[in-house]
Amino acid sequence: MKDRAGAFILGCSGPALTAAERRFFAEANPLGFILFARNIKDPAQLRGLTDALRDTVGRNAPILIDQEGGRVQRLNPPHWRPWAPAADQIAAVGPQHAARSMFLRSRLIARELHWMGIDVNCAPLADIARPETHAILKNRCYGTEPGPVAKIARAVADGLLEGGVLPVLKHIPGHGRATVDSHLALPRVKTPMAALEGTDFAAFKALADLPLGMTAHVVYDALDPDRPATTSPEATAFIRKELGFDGFLMTDDISMQALSGDIADRCTAGLRAGCDAVLHCNGNLAEMEAVATASGTLREKGAARAARALARRRPPVPSDIAALVAELDALLGKRRDA
Repeated sequence: MKDRAGAFILGCSGPALTAAERRFFAEANPLGFILFARNIKDPAQLRGLTDALRDTVGRNAPILIDQEGGRVQRLNPPHWRPWAPAADQIAAVGPQHAARSMFLRSRLIARELHWMGIDVNCAPLADIARPETHAILKNRCYGTEPGPVAKIARAVADGLLEGGVLPVLKHIPGHGRATVDSHLALPRVKTPMAALEGTDFAAFKALADLPLGMTAHVVYDALDPDRPATTSPEATAFIRKELGFDGFLMTDDISMQALSGDIADRCTAGLRAGCDAVLHCNGNLAEMEAVATASGTLREKGAARAARALARRRPPVPSDIAALVAELDALLGKRRDA
């Protein structure tokens, strides 16, 4: 294995690596990679791309994707199964079957991902939906109360793990109260700490043992009124100490417009705040070069957390996939026919 990997996870520009990307990845040695719809055409092409990405760094690097379902779904028909937004599926099956149906969904998603060489899915969400939750997030959420949300999120994580895919808990410590889209602007949450601890933060605390997590580009006045959680040492300390999350913590996409400063400044701020790695998604080579330079290699604690997380990768548990599909379809149909 090469020297310690870079403290960053990167995208790529298209469905096949360019010569420049191959050279850059080999030199920069990112911890891992993340894929988007622009990188995906069909199963043969995608499997070739995941193999090529790992070849550039000479190791079994983690390859991430956002395959939640609904709007956030990178693998689509005709080659892969379509999925309704999580909130729609949960409403369709009802509270009694919500967790089981989401477990089945995640187990089937994991099967498709694992076949393609993708071993990390950026799910579950433990964000609490509220009346004011921005539409970019609202129907991706699992519910409006921390207990049921944590139970469903646990089922999603379990389904992914059983299918050989690591889950990423997001968006720590909670994005549900945000009323603007953090891709475009910086949300601010003014809710007092006592209310947050009983709602938004509680769902994440119940899931603190998961191996990987992703921060929220949200300012919480109760934690740090001056900086979003991604770049706030106070927020990261709260995530580690009060929520108890000691997994590998990555930023949300560092190129999102919620963050200020240039790309290098954002990377430095996130890592100084206590994130283990920077996530950069758009595949822009000049930006990726800046990310690599600013971020450097994994720090000692980050490298240890990465090793612990990646050690949880396992082959899929043998399952009767046809039976799982039939069970999920029956749950979905049961409520439709009622």
